[in-house]
Amino acid sequence: MLSSCFILYVMKYFKIISFCTDKSKSEHDSLLTLVSPRRLVQTIPLAFTYLLYMLVTMESVRNINVPMYTTLRRTTILFTMIMEYFLSGQTHSASVISSVGIILLGAIIAGFRDLSFDAYGYGLVFTANICTATYLALIARTGKSSGLNTFGLMWCNGIICIPFLLFWTTIKGELKAMLSFPHLYSLDFQVVICFSCLLAFLINYSVFLNTTVNSALTHSICGNMKDLFTILLGWLIFVGLPFDWVSLHHSVLHFSSSSSSLFFII
Repeated sequence: MLSSCFILYVMKYFKIISFCTDKSKSEHDSLLTLVSPRRLVQTIPLAFTYLLYMLVTMESVRNINVPMYTTLRRTTILFTMIMEYFLSGQTHSASVISSVGIILLGAIIAGFRDLSFDAYGYGLVFTANICTATYLALIARTGKSSGLNTFGLMWCNGIICIPFLLFWTTIKGELKAMLSFPHLYSLDFQVVICFSCLLAFLINYSVFLNTTVNSALTHSICGNMKDLFTILLGWLIFVGLPFDWVSLHHSVLHFSSSSSSLFFII
């Protein structure tokens, strides 16, 4: 987040980007704040939802096996549809709802053989799904109500979250552990970290842009479509992985239903 805010600040300083949809209004904000306090306050719900989403997601990964985590995370699409309805009153056609149902069916097929019920772990994953759905729905809603564009939303989200994350990592001991990492000042490590931060910035920008321009549901569906490419790359890069017809059927269901969902939404 520090890297993202630094990149945004530099681009704003040299007037490469603007933080508001109305560029004439954005020029009245000082370089110290970059956005008005009113707009910053409007993004507080989005920032705190993002914080909760991150913390709950990390905790849920530690308490459930990966196949079941992946399966249960697919229900985020359903929660996203529900949140869009409650937050903005948006409804979807029967074709889109049916396609989402097929995606959920594919996830169930993939994770059926790995069922190991854990009430605490399942509860964390579903909480993470709700937080994710709320976060995505708030991106679109906050962007419209605050007048901030994608870069402005990213800036406000970072400015609000950074102090809380620094406090959290300090009391948890993670900041101290990071500073004592033996390869922290290694050139190779720093190069990798810089590229990692750049990729994280591009991913966050894609999330905000896709959700703002399209919708929260569209972004959730796009996230499911990447699974097919992930599996194909896994088979190509990690030679020797066993071929699994169930996983293939799961991937095909995901890809076909995701494609049809996007088609019906468009």
